[in-house]
Amino acid sequence: MRLLEAHEPARGGTHQARYERDVIAETVRNRLSQLELGDAALVFGRIDRAGADGEPAEAFHIGRIALSDADQEPVVVDWRAPVAEPFYRATGRNPMGLARRRHFLLKGRTVVDLEDELFGEGGLGIGSDRADGLRGYGTLIAALEQTRTGQLGDIVATIQAEQDEIIRSELGGVLVVQGGPGTGKTVVALHRAAYLLYTHRFPLEDQGVLVVGPNRVFLRYISRVLPSLGESGVEQVVLPDLVPDVRFGATDPPEAVRVKGDARMAPMIAKAVRDRQRPLRRDLVVGYGLTTLRLRADESARIVNAARRRFRRHNAARRFVERAVFEALAASRPGDIDVDDVRARLRHTDEVRSALESMWPVLTPAQLLHDLFGSKALTRLAGARWWSDEELDLLHRPRAAHVDEVVWSDADAPLLDEAAAVLGPRPSRHLRADDDDLRTYGHIVVDEVQDLSPMELRMVARRSLNGSLTVVGDLAQATGPFAPSSWDDVLAHLPERRPARVVELSVGYRIPAQAMDLAARVLREAMPGMEPPRSVREGDLPPRIVAAGGEGLGATVAAAVDDATEAVAGGSVAVVTPGSLLEPMAEALEAAGLPFGRAPQQGLDAPLTLVPVDLVKGLELDAVVVVEPARIVREQAQGLRALYVALTRATKLLCVVHAEPLPEALREPSPTAAG
Repeated sequence: MRLLEAHEPARGGTHQARYERDVIAETVRNRLSQLELGDAALVFGRIDRAGADGEPAEAFHIGRIALSDADQEPVVVDWRAPVAEPFYRATGRNPMGLARRRHFLLKGRTVVDLEDELFGEGGLGIGSDRADGLRGYGTLIAALEQTRTGQLGDIVATIQAEQDEIIRSELGGVLVVQGGPGTGKTVVALHRAAYLLYTHRFPLEDQGVLVVGPNRVFLRYISRVLPSLGESGVEQVVLPDLVPDVRFGATDPPEAVRVKGDARMAPMIAKAVRDRQRPLRRDLVVGYGLTTLRLRADESARIVNAARRRFRRHNAARRFVERAVFEALAASRPGDIDVDDVRARLRHTDEVRSALESMWPVLTPAQLLHDLFGSKALTRLAGARWWSDEELDLLHRPRAAHVDEVVWSDADAPLLDEAAAVLGPRPSRHLRADDDDLRTYGHIVVDEVQDLSPMELRMVARRSLNGSLTVVGDLAQATGPFAPSSWDDVLAHLPERRPARVVELSVGYRIPAQAMDLAARVLREAMPGMEPPRSVREGDLPPRIVAAGGEGLGATVAAAVDDATEAVAGGSVAVVTPGSLLEPMAEALEAAGLPFGRAPQQGLDAPLTLVPVDLVKGLELDAVVVVEPARIVREQAQGLRALYVALTRATKLLCVVHAEPLPEALREPSPTAAG
């Protein structure tokens, strides 16, 4: 802080001196932000390099950020530094020059135990060559057994070799990370973002890194991971956040969502813009002093065609069209008529303004789609080549009195973005004719990418500066209307500047084997041939399937919540329910006197949270009560996959409560039958 105070901006001095003070002050503030670790421990491991005799010769402590002493000798090595790589990768067969690896078992900032792995002839890789390939097993299990807080934590102390390989993978191109439930794909992607910023600080710090999540509950859940790793400048958004100057909050029926997400909307929007570029139907005649000037209809067609050829984006051509119109008007009379004078005298007349708006209107994305969706005639004109009339009618909605009054749906976001790409910014003295005002990023991370529609994937690709993306997901958890059958379906809409790489996380850390076995029965029916991840721990509490008794479904759920809360004392509990039962379950919990939060409003901040099944993906809790699985299957677009997602959220206890008959995959033999 003294250093910051010494370089606070002060009055006086040269411009260069003031600039240098500002740069130093900003650097100090950034460093102070990195050092603000909260309750997180700075150091979590140590590596001892082997000397010539195989004994430890040089030691490095591994931590979240690098620290040096007064002589600039390293005290703590940043976990992302090359010298720290053996901490995550070394094995008995390939010790990477280590004699020993030490893990600190931590509770907050307190060291409660140590775990050593020895290498070389003396140690023979003791503790480092488990059959399952896991390193620091005791530390890992201790971390996995900790109660959840409602916020996703980092895994910097327990990163496993297959995860580390992905984190440190090269920057360029599209990296697809396939990972089943509990494999850590989300935290791997976030740690990768932190690693890339460390390794490629220039240029990524200037170009920016973007993280795209599936919903705001998820963003709130992951919000602390990157700051805990010393990276607070990464932008984390849902896709509608990338569309400015409009309001979101409307909902669409599933059939309309399907149409709006289809890639055929892209050429339809381009055609809708082209339909607004129209030659005049009749000559334009305007008074000019004692004479008249004329723009012939065929000349207006020549102007429109020339603008289409010359300009990539619609709005950029407006000035060209205006200039051409005034030149044509000036040329319609013999003699030397000054074009600029014609423009100055006629540009604000009703006749000329109406002609220009008819030929080449300046449009915002919202104006274009408001007009398009408000007229069945316009949607048919733009989309008849690609859609049936019945499909196009799904886009129709009554026009509002003003475009600013329209509330858009999330499914509209990629359409507005597509329209912005075709239209371009409104003409401005600060923008040249075809300048691009779209914000792009040096690297983009997309989570739950398997649920993005083709139009949403186009929206992501448009923001990539150089084709560098990390996209993570699980084909088995694809619950959207465009569930891909392979990653090729996703990659078809992403940049292809370099060959894409597809890697897989195969080990499940979060979900106990007993719960995973139950979920795997659903997976076999949902996606035959798809293998679930291999769980690293058995779990102490077997999953339960409870049939609602005479007291009714709500009371049975409340009783199951009581049992789960007691079983995971101090841990987080969620009730995962189909949308149609959200309010009945809320009433049941209130009637039982159980305080709870609602995920859409409070995230997972409350010890007990009510979560609609369509928002539960990517979350993890100590105990989960899944309500009425048959209704989940019936109500969701990909019902069995949605049920698989719901069954794979618990780290300690899973309970299924039902009144309706269970889906076939969950029927006997069941792990436990009660009720």
